[in-house]
Amino acid sequence: MPTETTKSIFAQGARDASPFILVVGPFGLLFGVVATEAGLNLLETMTFSILVIAGAAQLTALQLMTDNAPTIIVIISALAVNLRMAMYSASLAPYIGPAPLWQRACAAYFLVDQSYGLSVLKYEARPAWTVPQRMAYFFGTIAPVCPFWYLATLAGALIGSSVPEWLALDFAMPITFIALIAPALRTRAHVAAALVSVTVALCLAFLPYNLGLLVAGIAGMITGAEVERRTSVEAAA
Repeated sequence: MPTETTKSIFAQGARDASPFILVVGPFGLLFGVVATEAGLNLLETMTFSILVIAGAAQLTALQLMTDNAPTIIVIISALAVNLRMAMYSASLAPYIGPAPLWQRACAAYFLVDQSYGLSVLKYEARPAWTVPQRMAYFFGTIAPVCPFWYLATLAGALIGSSVPEWLALDFAMPITFIALIAPALRTRAHVAAALVSVTVALCLAFLPYNLGLLVAGIAGMITGAEVERRTSVEAAA
């Protein structure tokens, strides 16, 4: 078996992430269009997308801003949607924690659903990889995704409302999360957390400002932690 180099591993990460361009493109295009329709100019739209680089949180915040929701609600809702990033970070820490500070800082900025989902699965499958090899794969996964996100946002902002409604660009968001989450549902804790969060979110969909998502996220995390605790107890018995 040929020896894997950081260069070949980086290329492997880029190849693995390339299919996500098919959904990242429409997703970014959708945000650019919605931001323009909400009254943001080109600079504001691009700054928003580059600084936040979190599509679901961006769309959530934008929708609430359009609905004239209180600023505190906008901030809390966006943070709640992105709360998963804290869990992503904790999950990746054992693998890339020893990396240099500047690499970890870059990884924190580029930590998105695609880079996390692909990386954590690969790290589990390649336990012998060194930290530089793990970092190479991580940065490989964002190589085709993030630049395309910026370009798609720019295209959406420039095109604006001229995009026909029949294109239904909003399909990209659920497809992205389904593609990422489905392979990760490998344990009872994962499945239980997903089922509870989805159920609670649907039951509380009537709440204003998408507040049901806050409750659903918390309920899902509590459920997952409790199922994981009981599973550990059963395994130790």
